[in-house]
Amino acid sequence: MKKPRLSLAVFVTATAIAVSAIGSNVFAHGNVLPQPVDTSALPDIGETWLEHNPYRGNPTAIKIGESAFGQNCARCHGLEAISGGIAPDLRYLETGDTGDEWFIQRFHHGSARDGKVYMPPLGEVLGQKAGWAIRAWLETKHEE
Repeated sequence: MKKPRLSLAVFVTATAIAVSAIGSNVFAHGNVLPQPVDTSALPDIGETWLEHNPYRGNPTAIKIGESAFGQNCARCHGLEAISGGIAPDLRYLETGDTGDEWFIQRFHHGSARDGKVYMPPLGEVLGQKAGWAIRAWLETKHEE
């Protein structure tokens, strides 16, 4: 008994459906532009960039920072700050004032080498309050 063969039209249709389904998944990551962070619940800290985190231990800042990290940082640094190796694993960033210096430098200015941008500067885009809120949350995820 002969096995039935797919007609060319059925094959082309099935292939087109598969390709369009795969193609739509490519855009599943959504908008990769920085997402705004509502920091209105946080105390004002002025326009001048601070050297140390004024929101360390602040529960409201930690909650805002968790959301801001998920929307703006997790795509590279990993969910819950657990990096898959693409970008630094921020759970191992030093806590306290020592880690603040490195964090805010990278957050504000980004990171580039040999003309390649590894991390865009987010300081002027998201603002100081969002940056320090993210840092406050990251300290809750710290591991040695």
